[in-house]
Amino acid sequence: MRFRDRFGLRKNRGSSVTRLDREATDSDIEALIAFARSRRGVEFFVEPETFATDTTAVAVAHDGEWTRRRVGSPKVIAKVARDLKLPIYDVQIVGYPARMRAWNARNPNRRIDPGTPGEAVAP
Repeated sequence: MRFRDRFGLRKNRGSSVTRLDREATDSDIEALIAFARSRRGVEFFVEPETFATDTTAVAVAHDGEWTRRRVGSPKVIAKVARDLKLPIYDVQIVGYPARMRAWNARNPNRRIDPGTPGEAVAP
């Protein structure tokens, strides 16, 4: 059986893969899509690859609720955003939206559970 690269993770990975982090998977992309479809006013913010982590994207809803997932490459999340007709920004250029910081301030004991797309849970 041949592996299908549904979101272009392998094709768009590039020549280097971080050594300290796991690679992006289809479930990471599916979690971002599920978050975006279950909330209104979602925008994507792409975070650059670092020595320790793969390229990530933060999906931020209209009320500031957010989730972060690995995406492997900016091209992957750009395709997802285009398919969902949602805006995408480079966080190094525009920064994080104020509503995200406000949500964090309103919810100091809550975070987005990386295992459950978009669900806020107590630490």
